Amino acid sequence: MQDLVRNLLAELGENPDREGLLNTPRRVEKALKFLTSGYAADIDQVLNNALFTVDYSEMVIVKDIDFYSLCEHHLLPFFGKCHVAYLPSNKVIGLSKIPRLVDVFSRRLQVQERLTSQIAETISEKISPLGVAVVMEATHLCMSMRGVEKQNSFAVTSSMLGTFRSDARTRMEFLELIKLRSAASTRSSAGASLVCVDE
Repeated sequence: MQDLVRNLLAELGENPDREGLLNTPRRVEKALKFLTSGYAADIDQVLNNALFTVDYSEMVIVKDIDFYSLCEHHLLPFFGKCHVAYLPSNKVIGLSKIPRLVDVFSRRLQVQERLTSQIAETISEKISPLGVAVVMEATHLCMSMRGVEKQNSFAVTSSMLGTFRSDARTRMEFLELIKLRSAASTRSSAGASLVCVDE
């Protein structure tokens, strides 16, 4: 990987042997391995048996989870907040495991729509709740640094499963609690707009 980075620097018109760039290939390799560490993660190991049988039937929400990911089309960052909710049937998941789950899927080459769905579907698979809701709002550097160069735009995506998809009142309660009322009509993992189209 370091040789590839050196070649890339040269192709960009730089001198990979100058002082400021001598250690850049090593740093880039280390950074990319961290930013894509989600590929090697074992979901069950991440959850570490933190699934508990509990007599609780109200909505569980973890909101404002910071996340950072890499757009698979340009390898530029996109980042923002993730909000997760579920309605337990007979199991709950340890609260700290939900941000860890977000990290697993965000530390891969991603598109925001797929990232949103993967988080929701994994929670649904692991604890079989009555419903799962995930909303993600993110700034994409591929939109603000290049292309359309719109610095103040952000994308909102949602995935609503089970009760959150079928029951408008449950969905509205969740969106009100995370203060994203404008997303009330979003009923699938499709985003507010297509982000980072392949060019």
